[in-house]
Amino acid sequence: MMIALKCYLSLPLVAGALLVGLPYSISLVAQWLYGWPSKPGYQKYLEAVKPRRIYCLTRAVLEMLKYLQYGKLYFQWKLWYSNDKNNKHYVKGITFGRRGNKLDLYYSPRTGRSDAAPVPVVVFVYGGAWGSGDRSIYCLLALQMAKELNASVICPDYSIYPKGNVLNMIQDISDSLLWVREKGHAFNLDQDNIILIGHSAGAHLCAITTLFLVNNVEELFIETNKQRGLVAAIKGIIGLSGVYSIMDHYKHEKMRAVEYVSTMHKAMDGVENFDYYSPTSLLKKLNNDQLKRVPPVALLHGTNDIIVPVESSVMFSELLTSLSVSMSLYLIPKMNHTEMVTDLMAPDRHFYHTVYGCIKQEYSKFQG
Repeated sequence: MMIALKCYLSLPLVAGALLVGLPYSISLVAQWLYGWPSKPGYQKYLEAVKPRRIYCLTRAVLEMLKYLQYGKLYFQWKLWYSNDKNNKHYVKGITFGRRGNKLDLYYSPRTGRSDAAPVPVVVFVYGGAWGSGDRSIYCLLALQMAKELNASVICPDYSIYPKGNVLNMIQDISDSLLWVREKGHAFNLDQDNIILIGHSAGAHLCAITTLFLVNNVEELFIETNKQRGLVAAIKGIIGLSGVYSIMDHYKHEKMRAVEYVSTMHKAMDGVENFDYYSPTSLLKKLNNDQLKRVPPVALLHGTNDIIVPVESSVMFSELLTSLSVSMSLYLIPKMNHTEMVTDLMAPDRHFYHTVYGCIKQEYSKFQG
């Protein structure tokens, strides 16, 4: 009788711990680590413990457990990047730009041939919500991309938050393009044939950097003639699961209750700068002559993406089309946000051939 009574009383306690204690613990720890709501005084704590925020944020945190399935890839790239025998495939840690960032250059299969003409260059810009990421993580992707496209691939680091803000990141990506233009001849690179490919925040940076160059933005601190030369050298942009309207993405973050723990609004230096750093907003401000200089754009997005919803690419594609900018849109069924990039790292990944098929089709168009 006593045992049955104890079990009966303990069930509500266990249920309470699971339904209340665990979500509140997870959510509050996440907010403590990454940022409390931007409210004055004690109001930030009242906002932090609202039930909707607690449960939505807990769900977002638990969704990150899916990343454990990529453990095998993690050890593969760690071992590959640290193995000196692989140095024949690439040059590691080349210094570039005004902040002394590093880039890795992966050789095209054509590199080394005595009769080889200068090879096209792909600049791959990784994502990470403007606040995380490292070029070494993408060594397997860059290696496969060089093979699949028969091009040299550059993977630059940039000043992620809090080391820098988005303007600094745009300057860094611009500097990596300048490095190709000014130093690429030493590696037999075609300085007039650059393709930008970016994932997530990296796709945003590819788009906004190009539009800043088209608009000759003074904050880049690059001479006008050099900016025009860079735009002419960019033959195309491929955005993978990208963010193109910062305000729309902020609304999506608010729906998921991650807007305060996300680095996006911090990297943008506040909500007041969202329009300025949105490719969608900048496109609308370009005149006809500038629009004609915008390179072709291809957008790829998975329909199962909950981090950056597929509407981001759909709406950007509609805007590009309305402004007569050459573009293509590929919606890949049942693909999520992470698979868009992890599945480019190894041929045995589920979406490897699907995504590279789209990329190669667009790459061949860019080559004329």
